[in-house]
Amino acid sequence: MNSKKYFNEIAHQWDNMQRSFFSETVKDKAFSVAGVKKGKIAADIGAGSGFISGGLIGKGLKVIAVDQSEAMLGEMRKKFSGAEGIEYRLGEAEKLPIPDEAVDYAFANMYIHHVESPQKAIKEMVRILKPGGKVVITDMDEHQYKFLKEEQHDRWMGFKREDVRRWFEEAGLNNVIVDCIGESCCAQSSCGDEQASISMFVASGEK
Repeated sequence: MNSKKYFNEIAHQWDNMQRSFFSETVKDKAFSVAGVKKGKIAADIGAGSGFISGGLIGKGLKVIAVDQSEAMLGEMRKKFSGAEGIEYRLGEAEKLPIPDEAVDYAFANMYIHHVESPQKAIKEMVRILKPGGKVVITDMDEHQYKFLKEEQHDRWMGFKREDVRRWFEEAGLNNVIVDCIGESCCAQSSCGDEQASISMFVASGEK
C-alpha cells in the first residue's frame, strides 16, 4: 500500500489519530514563526483533514489546501462547509497545482516525510511563494522507529536538521532557521507494544 491509498482509507478517522500524535502547540509554533497576518494567502501542503488550514482560516487568512488524497479533501470540505476563503486542490508535493508567486506563506505539517523527494517539495513551495513570503515546515527529527514505515507508510524516518537547513538554502531561501518545537510526536504500534516518541522541529525561510 502506498501513502495515498493509506490516507484515503483512514481519512474518516484522521482527526482523532492526529490528536494522539501531537498537540495544538505545533500549529501555534508554525504560525508564530511565519508571522501570519490577516488577509494574506497561505498554502497548506499535505493539508490532511485541515489541522493547519483551520487555524489559518480562524486567523483571517485565505487558504489553498492541497492534498494527494481525495478522501482527505472530502473530510475538509465537510468540516469547513460554512467557511469562506478556502480552496481545495488535489495535487502532489513535487508538482503543486498553484501558479508561481501566488501565496504569502507555504506550510507543510508532518508531510515531507511522506514525499518521495523532500528537496523537490521544498523547491515547489518556494516556487509558489511571493517575494518576501515564508516557507514553514514542521516535521520529525531523524528516528529509528521502523513500524512507522510499515504501518503508516512513512517514506522517511524523520530528518537531520542540518539536511533540512541545507535544502532550504539550496532552494534559495534566506534567513533560514531550524529549531525545536518543544514537543514530541507520539505513536503507538497497532501490531505490537512498540511506542514512538520523536522530537519535532520547525524550519522556516524567506524568499
